[in-house]
Amino acid sequence: MEPPKGTPPVDTESHDAAPVPVEAVLRPDPDARELARAQAGDLAAFEALVNRHGRRVYRMLLGITGNEADAEDGMQNAFLKAWQHLGEFHGDSKFSSWLMRIAMNEGLEILRRRRSKGKKALVEWDAEDEERFRPKSVRPWEEDPERQYSRAEIREIVEKEIMKLPAKYRVAVMLRDLEGLDTQEAAAALGLNVATLKTRLLRGRLMLREALAPYFRLKARSVGEAGHA
Repeated sequence: MEPPKGTPPVDTESHDAAPVPVEAVLRPDPDARELARAQAGDLAAFEALVNRHGRRVYRMLLGITGNEADAEDGMQNAFLKAWQHLGEFHGDSKFSSWLMRIAMNEGLEILRRRRSKGKKALVEWDAEDEERFRPKSVRPWEEDPERQYSRAEIREIVEKEIMKLPAKYRVAVMLRDLEGLDTQEAAAALGLNVATLKTRLLRGRLMLREALAPYFRLKARSVGEAGHA
């Protein structure tokens, strides 16, 4: 089966398509050495690429599908397709961007299969609701959340709430804020222009902040009450 190429085949507007930035083409690809060996048939070199990018690919698929089992299956299929079509990669972008595009299309294919079963799983991905969200709560938290929770506790709460976001905002937040991709890398991975990625990221962060506010206000109140006991 041929891996999807180009813009993801969903009903998105044409201005969403991401051109390949010139600097991305000129920037040295950190995967170049292993990639060249893998394209020559070195399976160990490809396994090194799998180990390097596996977590990020999994995060991409988890963000799109919202399901751990689907993300695991999608990751295996994405790497299989990458291996089968490695010779078709000619360095027009970074290898990681090409790989993430395969992963994204694999995730969208999973959503299509769900929709074919009557679940309409693509609605939250391509619905035209970019301008509709307005935060109900804009009050600042009473204290910095990192002073209230350990990092492990913060991450657990944040990841739980991220998984409740609509898919197109969820994956933008996961790639930028959890996986640390820069804006251009995240936009290229999702097949979006930078402006659209920034819009989705901003709305995702606003949604997330609103969802997290009750946790941190409650905790701050508890800490304050304990201090006055």
